[in-house]
This record gives sequence, C-alpha cells and structure tokens, in this order.
Amino acid sequence: MKILHFAFGGDHTNPYLPFNVDRNFVIYTGTHDNDTTVGWFNQSSEYEKHRLSAYVGAFNPDTVHWAMIRLAMGSVANQSVIPFQDLLGLGSEARMNTPGLADGNWAWRYSETMLTPTICEQLRYLTVLYGRSRDKDAE
Repeated sequence: MKILHFAFGGDHTNPYLPFNVDRNFVIYTGTHDNDTTVGWFNQSSEYEKHRLSAYVGAFNPDTVHWAMIRLAMGSVANQSVIPFQDLLGLGSEARMNTPGLADGNWAWRYSETMLTPTICEQLRYLTVLYGRSRDKDAE
C-alpha cells in the first residue's frame, strides 16, 4: 500500500514516490484516515508543495487533486484507488476520518449532483490513457 500524501516530505528515495513503487502495490492519493488531497495540500509544508511541483512540473494548485490522481493512475502499481472526495476536489470539510478523534467521523456524504459529466469524462480519459480500462475499444 502506497499513499501519495506521504511521497513529498523526503528526497528521491522516498518509497511512496510513484517511480519507487513496484507493480505489486495498491497506490492511493490518500485514504479514509488522511485528509482529502486538497486539504492535505493546503496544510502541507512549503517543502512538500515545492517537491510536488518539481515532481509533476507546472500545475495549478486549484487542481492539485487531478495532478495527484494522474500520479496514481500513471504509476506501475497494479491498482490505484482514488477517494471520492479527491475525485470531486473537496477540501478538509469532506474528510472521512481523523484517527484518535471520537466524534465527527464518518459523517461526510456524497450527493448525486456532485458527480458531473465533466468529472466522469476526465476520470474515463485518465483510466484509458494510463491503460487501466478493460474496455479495449475505449480509445
């Protein structure tokens, strides 16, 4: 299990960086126990933000969730998992769980109107682009 939120606090030897991940792993942008990717980025140190920017090249901080989704999908890990909150680009208000906190967990809920055709098309595009689709006619 590799979690991208942990990838940018060190140097090139960090085992969570996508190029250090082997096939026999599942790679996540974050998990139910992490902040959302947008929340993580907003709380990250300047060093982590700089490392992420250097790693992915120029990107818009407003779409950091898509940059991280691309990293997960483009890795060689057998599976990539994208929490719904990351797919939707939600901040800390949508965090699912804070370990050690007894109250306020597991309250976030998805609304059908949140998943737009644009998000669906972008996810489909990346799924096909990175060879994660079983539909061979998808391209």
